Amino acid sequence: MAEASRWHRGGASKHKLHYRKEVEITTTLQELLLYFIFLINLCILTFGMVNPHMYYLNKVMSSLFLDTSVPGEERTNFKSIRSITDFWKFMEGPLLEGLYWDSWYNNQQLYNLKNSSRIYYENILLGVPRVRQLKVRNNTCKVYSSFQSLMSECYGKYTSANEDLSNFGLQINTEWRYSTSNTNSPWHWGFLGVYRNGGYIFTLSKSKSETKNKFIDLRLNSWITRGTRVIFIDFSLYNANVNLFCIIRLVAEFPATGGILTSWQFYSVKLLRYVSYYDYFIASCEITFCIFLFVFTTQEVKKIKEFKSAYFKSIWNWLELLLLLLCFVAVSFNTYCNVQIFLLLGELLESTEQYSDFYFLACWHIYYNNIIAITIFFAWIKIFKFISFNKTMSQLSSTLSRCIKDIVGFAIMFFIIFFAYAQLGFLIFGSQVDDFSTFQNSIFAQFRIVLGDFNFAGIQQANPILGPIYFITFIFFVFFVLLNMFLAIINDTYSEVKADYSIGRRPDFELGKMIKQSYKNVLEKFRLKKARKDEDKKTKDSGDLAEQARREGFDENEIQKAEQMKKWKERLEKKYYSTEIQDDYQPVTQEEFRELFLYAVELEKELHYINLKLNQVMRKVSAL
Repeated sequence: MAEASRWHRGGASKHKLHYRKEVEITTTLQELLLYFIFLINLCILTFGMVNPHMYYLNKVMSSLFLDTSVPGEERTNFKSIRSITDFWKFMEGPLLEGLYWDSWYNNQQLYNLKNSSRIYYENILLGVPRVRQLKVRNNTCKVYSSFQSLMSECYGKYTSANEDLSNFGLQINTEWRYSTSNTNSPWHWGFLGVYRNGGYIFTLSKSKSETKNKFIDLRLNSWITRGTRVIFIDFSLYNANVNLFCIIRLVAEFPATGGILTSWQFYSVKLLRYVSYYDYFIASCEITFCIFLFVFTTQEVKKIKEFKSAYFKSIWNWLELLLLLLCFVAVSFNTYCNVQIFLLLGELLESTEQYSDFYFLACWHIYYNNIIAITIFFAWIKIFKFISFNKTMSQLSSTLSRCIKDIVGFAIMFFIIFFAYAQLGFLIFGSQVDDFSTFQNSIFAQFRIVLGDFNFAGIQQANPILGPIYFITFIFFVFFVLLNMFLAIINDTYSEVKADYSIGRRPDFELGKMIKQSYKNVLEKFRLKKARKDEDKKTKDSGDLAEQARREGFDENEIQKAEQMKKWKERLEKKYYSTEIQDDYQPVTQEEFRELFLYAVELEKELHYINLKLNQVMRKVSAL
């Protein structure tokens, strides 16, 4: 009776375990399906923001303003500017010709020029361009006493503390008087510093001839001085054919060493968000995204209340929180962008005789685009949470999770050596090789060396002795030793995981296997009738075999033992060697253990009986 009670408790516990797994399957499938719908919606939302015409608009504008050469000097364009003389040639040549398109190629006037210039006949120049200069004061650096007789003035690098706020030159117009900023545009991060808004500003005219005379006047009156540190050229375009704004900024930095460093920014953005039917479809996807965000947030809040501090022990929960945070930031940025566009766009479009500062709106649109790009990246990473679809994917995830400690230890050793070589390269080659001109550049240059992209000739020319030594030892220690150690860690861990899987040490919950088992259970319900027929056939075949054994002279006791052994074998094979559930761990009850023991005893008896028969046969053979 006690044994029957234990059997009943074992069956009940197994039934609860099976029910718990079915609930887990249902919950996981629902979560996976919901997340896939969210991911598809997010992909549609993000790809709907990107227009292939953005690239082509940036390409034609950069070709016009960056690659167009000065007339008579084919090698001089904005990219190759190195002196103040080259800068004024660009201003009076390619910039002027690029901004003012007076007529069609056959000199036919196609539109009213009072509206605005149309670059490439398709892109309307919004408002008028603006040129802005920032300067530093004299004596912002100290001249060594031995050279004070040769140089009495000293202009240091640009900082907000060194900036010159006083009027200079003719002191009659805004280009000679310092103006504070009245916009919310972010500060510009250049090669040599971070430049704030404001400065010595002037706007161009809608007339090409007036603008050219303005440039000549500024050049003759030395608008660019020794204290000049940066000049910005800002203007904005709109292409109605593709509904895109192109915000352009050309930057010329004047380092304290002399010369000019040029850079540029071309932002093609869609500020008018909802125009076509497709745009309204994207708007519906944005609303759906907010609904999903609310649902996921509610689920995570419930989990935190249920599991409390244990919730934060799982890395997937931290990823979930990070993803929710990024989603909220993206929604906030999108809302702020739409509000600012609604408040400022109409006002900017009305000011046709002034500079229209679309740079502020473009920057916030780029910020939103960057946040949504990071969001969808982590959204795809979350797919690994459901990685246990099959054996291979589960092995990969187990390998990464098991070797993470070894990788962290290896990373510490790797970066100690890596940064040591980076500092060595910066100090030896920093003044000669562009790839090692800063410590940051040295770090990225070494990553490129590992990938096979390096300038050995430049390193050798900078230092014929230490250059080859640096290169050879770096390749040996980092490429041949450390990287192979990293691969060895991954390979050994993967071998251990495969070995564990081969002896049955697998995760308790493999989603793919559970789905497959549920699918087979459903199919099994439709095969019950067929299974019963097969069982009747087996019973009939068993009876025929017993009858045949009686005819051959076997006694009844041996036939019964054989039938019992066959039943035990079939029942044990069905329970422990079934292909459908061979990977499940099933606890053995006391009754099952007793049956296994009796089965083993009977096997031992049969083996002993066969051994005796073989000995008799061998004796008869030897007697012959």
